[in-house]
Amino acid sequence: MVSKRKLSKADAPEESCKADLPKTKKSRISDKEKASAYSGVENEGVFEELLRTSGIVLKSGEGQNEIAVDQMAFQKKLCLALEKHPTYPDVVKQFISGLESHIKDRNQFKNCLLPCTPVRTEGSRTLVHSYCESLIKLLLGIKTLQPAVITLLLEKIPEFFFDIVGTFGTNFPRLIVNQFKWLDRLLDSQDLIKKLMQMVSVSPIPIQHDIITSLPEILEDSQQSEVARELSCLLKQGRRLTVPILDALSRLDLDADLLAEVRQYAMTIVPSVKLEDLPVVVKFILHNVKAADAVEVISDLRKSLDLSSCVLPLQMLGSQKKLKSQVQASSSSQVTTSQNCVKLLFDVIKLAVRFQKDVSEAWVKAIENSTSVSDHKVLDLIVLLLIHSTNTKNRKQTEKVLRSKIRLGCMPEQLLQNAFQNHATVIKDFFPSILALAQMFLHSAHPAIVSFGSCMYKQAFAAFDSYCQQEVVTALVTHVCSGNETELDISLDVLTDLVMLHTSLLMRYATFVKTILDSTQKLNPCQIRKLFYILSTLAFSQRQEGSYIQDDMHMVIRKWLSSTVPNHKQMGIIGAVTMIGSVALKRNEGDGSSLERPELNSERDGQLSTLLDLVGFCCEQTPEVLALYYDELASLIEKQKGKLDLQLLEEFGKSLVEDFPGDFVVDLNPTVDGSFLFPVKPLYNLDEDESQGAIAINLLPLVSQSELGKVTDGSNQSTRIASPLCLSPCFRLLRLYTAEQNSGSLEEIDALLGCPLYLTDLEVEGKLDSLSKQEREFLCSLLFYALNWFREVVNAFCQQQEAEMKGKVLTRLQNITELQNMLGKCLAATPGYVPPPASFDSEALEAVPSINAVGPGRKRNGKKKKADGSKASSADRSQGDDSSEGNQPDTELSELEKPAAEREAGHPLAQLQSYRPYFRELDLEVFTVLHCGLLTKSVLDTEMHTEAREVVQLGPSELYFLLDDLCWKLEHVLTPGSTRRVPFPKERGYKDIGFSHLCQRSPKEVAMCVVKLLKPLCSHMENMHNYFQVIMQNRDVEDDPRVNIQEHQLMSSCYQQLLLTFRSLFAWNGFSQPENTDLLRSALQVLADRLKPGETEFLPLEELISENFHYLLNFQQSVPSFHCAFILTQLLIAIAEKPMTGWKKEKMASLAKQFLCQSWVKPSGEREKGSQFNSALHTLLCVYLEHTDNILKAIEEISSVGVPELINSAKDGCSSTYPTLSRQTFPVFFRVMMAQLESSVKSIPAGKPSDSSEVQLEKLLQWNIAVRNFHILINLVKVFDSRPVLSICLKYGRLFVEAFLKLAMPLLDYSFKKHRDDVQSLLKTLQLSTRQLHHMCGHSKIRQDIGLTNHVPLLKKSLEQFVYRVKAMLAFNHCQEAFWVGILKNRDLQGEEILTQASEERDSEEEEEESAGSPAEVQPPEALPAGRAAGAEPRAAMPGVAGQRRL
Repeated sequence: MVSKRKLSKADAPEESCKADLPKTKKSRISDKEKASAYSGVENEGVFEELLRTSGIVLKSGEGQNEIAVDQMAFQKKLCLALEKHPTYPDVVKQFISGLESHIKDRNQFKNCLLPCTPVRTEGSRTLVHSYCESLIKLLLGIKTLQPAVITLLLEKIPEFFFDIVGTFGTNFPRLIVNQFKWLDRLLDSQDLIKKLMQMVSVSPIPIQHDIITSLPEILEDSQQSEVARELSCLLKQGRRLTVPILDALSRLDLDADLLAEVRQYAMTIVPSVKLEDLPVVVKFILHNVKAADAVEVISDLRKSLDLSSCVLPLQMLGSQKKLKSQVQASSSSQVTTSQNCVKLLFDVIKLAVRFQKDVSEAWVKAIENSTSVSDHKVLDLIVLLLIHSTNTKNRKQTEKVLRSKIRLGCMPEQLLQNAFQNHATVIKDFFPSILALAQMFLHSAHPAIVSFGSCMYKQAFAAFDSYCQQEVVTALVTHVCSGNETELDISLDVLTDLVMLHTSLLMRYATFVKTILDSTQKLNPCQIRKLFYILSTLAFSQRQEGSYIQDDMHMVIRKWLSSTVPNHKQMGIIGAVTMIGSVALKRNEGDGSSLERPELNSERDGQLSTLLDLVGFCCEQTPEVLALYYDELASLIEKQKGKLDLQLLEEFGKSLVEDFPGDFVVDLNPTVDGSFLFPVKPLYNLDEDESQGAIAINLLPLVSQSELGKVTDGSNQSTRIASPLCLSPCFRLLRLYTAEQNSGSLEEIDALLGCPLYLTDLEVEGKLDSLSKQEREFLCSLLFYALNWFREVVNAFCQQQEAEMKGKVLTRLQNITELQNMLGKCLAATPGYVPPPASFDSEALEAVPSINAVGPGRKRNGKKKKADGSKASSADRSQGDDSSEGNQPDTELSELEKPAAEREAGHPLAQLQSYRPYFRELDLEVFTVLHCGLLTKSVLDTEMHTEAREVVQLGPSELYFLLDDLCWKLEHVLTPGSTRRVPFPKERGYKDIGFSHLCQRSPKEVAMCVVKLLKPLCSHMENMHNYFQVIMQNRDVEDDPRVNIQEHQLMSSCYQQLLLTFRSLFAWNGFSQPENTDLLRSALQVLADRLKPGETEFLPLEELISENFHYLLNFQQSVPSFHCAFILTQLLIAIAEKPMTGWKKEKMASLAKQFLCQSWVKPSGEREKGSQFNSALHTLLCVYLEHTDNILKAIEEISSVGVPELINSAKDGCSSTYPTLSRQTFPVFFRVMMAQLESSVKSIPAGKPSDSSEVQLEKLLQWNIAVRNFHILINLVKVFDSRPVLSICLKYGRLFVEAFLKLAMPLLDYSFKKHRDDVQSLLKTLQLSTRQLHHMCGHSKIRQDIGLTNHVPLLKKSLEQFVYRVKAMLAFNHCQEAFWVGILKNRDLQGEEILTQASEERDSEEEEEESAGSPAEVQPPEALPAGRAAGAEPRAAMPGVAGQRRL
């Protein structure tokens, strides 16, 4: 008998199988061979004799039995020999008896179970296959012997029940069972299977395992179903045989019910099955998954599979550090086994994903359908990577799902870190996909996706081998050299993190990083700083290995510093100072527990002095470059506080301490020698009592000298001239260096806080017009320099604790607001003036700011009392709002991203916002001044006696100045959760102008600073609340209250800035990250403490959020302006979204409606209006409709109550119910209502045949309300026919009709017979609306307005589809005779016919229209009066007739 599986011997390729030899051919064996074969056969029995004559020679010992003929020939010979034997059939019993005796010896039994060896003789060719079956299997192929041999074998199995099979031992039960596999013919397969199953019930587990796993190869097809049921019953009896049974069942053909039953059982044991058995269980579950139930099966499997149990051994190993070596070795092997099992599990999933299309798609769909953040596991992320790596066809879908999950926060970076840390061996196989996804994510427009991509790079570098690390570094370098700003920033940030965490690893790839030096043209100063920090760390962390990087950096810096291009010199300064920081950094010595100065060799000292000399020489002649040098050194000292070895910089420090007083400070004298444009006068002296040794800042003479230098073109270049440009930068460096040298004390330089400045008489009111242009510009420059000096002074001394120092700092803040007030007036009279630069690490400003134009940025820097007339400015800008579409938010930035103080753009003083880059940056520490309450300042007489006590308070102007700057900083650094970056941003200047110091800090550090300020901010906001509460109460009591408009607007601006500060903090997307949960909690506790002092420490997070919500809700009664109301609403949403519950939604809807129903009047008595008001109104209306419980009812209330009130009001009137609804704001209301109506109907489920009558009626009722609202809104066009309203109608009208076709028409199909009256009413109402839409199409074409006609083709297409869909619905219900189409004339908005052709043709058209004008009343089956209802709508919507083609 020929085996089904034939193996070929590798060592005998020249031999061929001769199974097809003719019967006439006999085996040729020489006489000598016969003689040797017959020697010693005198004592052989029937068994041995018959085998020998048939062609098999039995061997004893280690040798295998030999076969001299073909297997089939042997079986035929033996069969014939038995049948022709004289004692047949007794000879069979004798043969079996001989076999039984033969196999009593285990070695001989083993030979009979192992394959026979073909006879090989020299000089002759064998006639047998290179692979032959065993003797037992050959005997099982003979039908006369098969039953007896099977019985004999099964009886032998119990002999081996208690044998222990060693590593190299013989597993006899397995060999016996293998004999039954793949037999060509079984005489009684039922009996064999029955006996095998009986054997399973009594055998030990290893033998049970072997029998069960062999069953699929033994069974006949007809037996599979029966045996599968027996195995499934056995499966439920215990867990010990789970793996072999599932393995066997996966290879059997199961009916659908049994497969589902077993799969369900397998699913239940997934969470508790042993880790080593898990791959087999999962393999069975994924086996034969059909498309219909694939998603359900995979979803259940996702919920059951938990990889955390696989990580447990690894965590145990890490925590048990004090174990003995044997236990540690055991734990290590346990971890290896665990990782191998996880690897096998994902191999199983990988095979299923690769070869079963349904599994791949279902797994992606299951992950996509999961909505809760907590439902997402590490498994999901790894499977998505696996599918992305395995199935090229599913890549786009996988990327889409992954992006969506990251954007929604379902796949946080913590999940990615867990995947890499615990399953690196599995994930490493998907490295190409990880790299491709990370590269793609860095191109994304969403900050969370970009951050996730950067995290993928960092984790891949840390977890994988050197090849992967090299690829990661290469990819990052490619991003840096790409020129894309976002990619560039994030890639440098990743490299910075890598160089900090894995310095020695990254050192191997320093050559790749160094290539970035060839592409520095596109880098801005901040990026240059990051790059040189990375290179310097690599160059100086390893003394020998980094020397070649040092050489390259030195060459590049020398080249840049020697360049005449300002940008290159700027880059050279930044790079050189960064290198100085690395050289002068204190090094870790010994165990790294302390920072000590190493014994630097002379080469290191030489490098430092060379750099300092080189930079000093290159900066000396150019004030701007020197100022940059000072600023960079100051930033370096501030950033590396306590880590720099200042002894190395001692020589430089000495010269600095000497140069500053020599250049900028003079003794205070009543008169100053010299000829200047203005008379010199010392101003702002806070130390007037110190008559002796008093000093002053020599500002006006320096500015005059600087201006003169411009005129004379610097004729004396050899003389070092102090420039006022360097005043503030040099002072910043001096105070940071002094603080570092004196452990934070500024006592040596504290005289500079109160010393006066040499200025001139600044009473400029009414004098500006008489000054020349040069004098006005000189005065402006003087004020800029003075302001920047005061800002740096406040930066320096803001943290001093002495009461006198704090009083002086507050006085300097007052000086700043006063000077800015004067500067605004001077700038208004000096058009085209370009101020002196204040930020030297930025690129040249592209445009000169103009005081006469609206500034592009926020109003900043606290202009004192600049809120004057700010509200009026909105009114100025709002002219013509009702005729323009400026209120459309989809063409503008969202309000969360809009500049917060645009309202003041119309006032000249407010234009200082566009000059923001020319002011020195305030440090975050300055805002500690907000803690100040009332402070007293002693005014001492010359005898040092207290003469008077003057109260110095942080007034509204100073408060606004600080809050405004703080808001501006927070908007820059704290990214809101809902912000999206514009995919293709316009080319613009360096975005970090004015944020150089801020950018040295991470967003988390900034957020921590603001959280510390929350308590004083709450106090200030409560004061504002009380102030406006009093005003409102007075307004209610007095008929003609006299409100100080100027003060009211300034306090209103402070209130707004406070709300903006809170919103910027709580809307920060960083709070969604687990590592910032404690910070969020501490922020929430501060606000909750205001309601429940001392009770919030142990409150759960959800209760803290509720307390915060209620605390902020208290401010709703005191908001002074609509914009403040809008920001408060946004703040409450930001708080409530963590998470949003039902009662919060109700409160939000109620609050928004309250603001909409409130009349917003300025102190002057004029109503608020303008583009900013419209934008805020749009958002607030959306909040109301999105949070209300019944959106259709809310829309109907506004459209049927508020709008009629508006129509009946005076020209400048408004709705009495909704005072925010006026003729100017109607387009805003209309757009939001149309958009929300279209959005809400999409949530009504489509009709199904299985819906009950009650469900159908409920859905019909919802559609009736929606269509009625739609009809009301569409008909408002007859009254409000402005272009924006028409555009909204055409756009959202089409979307509504499309939604009706998709969702409502299936409902009408199945509810037409049961609810025909409701369906008829619904169609009749919608017909009126679609007819009006058709009129709008005609109106648009007559007007030839491209903006409107662009909507017409798509709208007409939808109307035509509606005609045929109604016809199909009637046909479906056997009422097609009720359908009738007429010719509809083109009419305008008022219903007048549009005359476009010759009168003769028009007359004939009219006759045709009249003949078909009245639809016949058709009585369809079931007495349905639908002739007019069903026929009239198609009349109004059919576009493909001649009457509509005229246009």
